[in-house]
Amino acid sequence: MNHKPRVLFLSVGDSTRSQIAEGFLRTFAGEEFVAMSAATRSPEADPLAREVMQEVGIDIAGQHAKDIKESLTEHFSYVVTVCDASREEFPLRRFTCNILHWSVLDPQQAQGTTERKRQVFRHVRDEISRRVRDFLDACERRRKTEHGTVLAR
Repeated sequence: MNHKPRVLFLSVGDSTRSQIAEGFLRTFAGEEFVAMSAATRSPEADPLAREVMQEVGIDIAGQHAKDIKESLTEHFSYVVTVCDASREEFPLRRFTCNILHWSVLDPQQAQGTTERKRQVFRHVRDEISRRVRDFLDACERRRKTEHGTVLAR
């Protein structure tokens, strides 16, 4: 039986950053991973997040963040916190031993015109895209190393 790694992206506040990360993982990894997102306050992503993801051809409108209480009763191969506050607020060790902390700017805090806010959302989108690609590269290196170790025995 082929086990797909389950990845939870966790955010404090709304689920904008976690849903962006979920969308990228689904797109980049296809069926290789099970991607989920959760947030502590609001499961809704900002409409600007959907807009800037649509600009790169990814539709996150159908995604729904999980309830944080429900999420933290499950086991995940990886939990990725997308902000410093989620790292500090939640003892995640019992849900996985693979915890990654990404300190990503909260685009909800952007001030100014709609266009200025859109620019901030694009910046956050691009940073999360890079981090998801780096995550997948690290997983692939790990898989190859483990596979090579098994073959060497």
